Amino acid sequence: MLDATGTLQEIWYGDHPCRQHRFQNITFRRNEALLFGVIEIDESQLGLGTAESSLQLAAEQAYRQIFALLAAEGFPYLWRTWNYLPRIHEEECGLERYRQFNIGRHQAFVAFERPVDSSPVACALGVRQGPLSIAFMAGRAPSTQIENPRQVSAFAYPAEYGPRSPTFTRAATVANGDNEVLFISGTASIVGHATLHHGDVVAQTKETVANLAALVSQANQDHPATPYTLHDLIYRVYVRHAQDYPRVRATLEQLVGNGINAAYLQADVCRSDLLVEIEALAFKPMRWGVT
Repeated sequence: MLDATGTLQEIWYGDHPCRQHRFQNITFRRNEALLFGVIEIDESQLGLGTAESSLQLAAEQAYRQIFALLAAEGFPYLWRTWNYLPRIHEEECGLERYRQFNIGRHQAFVAFERPVDSSPVACALGVRQGPLSIAFMAGRAPSTQIENPRQVSAFAYPAEYGPRSPTFTRAATVANGDNEVLFISGTASIVGHATLHHGDVVAQTKETVANLAALVSQANQDHPATPYTLHDLIYRVYVRHAQDYPRVRATLEQLVGNGINAAYLQADVCRSDLLVEIEALAFKPMRWGVT
């Protein structure tokens, strides 16, 4: 929704009152079932006199704080993260900044003995400037991880994508009160582990929708009587080049329908050869077939 200044806002509502707190660099709200937080780390004072880059250190520090908070508050399961990295494709210390971020995130997972094959649904987008910013959602119950049969799991990528693979799962379902929530990570034109359709934003959008459809199909194996559909999803669409927005939107509306519930944003996608990335979520009542 838009606030009074016309800025797009995302608001999550809960059935129970929330209380707000501060933990180290994290501002968070929680009720008895859910915890939602945001952490921002300024890189400028990190990495001085060390071999590690400032972003690698910031990523590790941020995720260490997140895991420490979840342990302290009794929310052991990290369901969803949104990672926003300044200058994501620049090279520093001989390595692209996104790959530095992946090293730091991975090291925090290792330090807290969290298995990468139980990692959260996630996205990682580039912003022009500012701090490393991570929003996250956690719960008291585990999620059910979903992988895409058309893709190699991100945490199993080969070494050509960096010293440490990205630590996220393609999608997951979680039980939240009377609803099941389907979270889908940032999804793009990748088959196996390779980017397809270089330079063709329409073809990349179509391939991305094919990957979304594969994830929806996997989610539906648990309840085929009341399946999710592409039209059920709430989409956030990241477009690298603003001039591509009309073609991306037209392609999505052709494939999903004119009533698609989507917000379109300009951002740098995690790979420099990707022109569009789409994340999504949907809700279903836990008692299937009851509305």
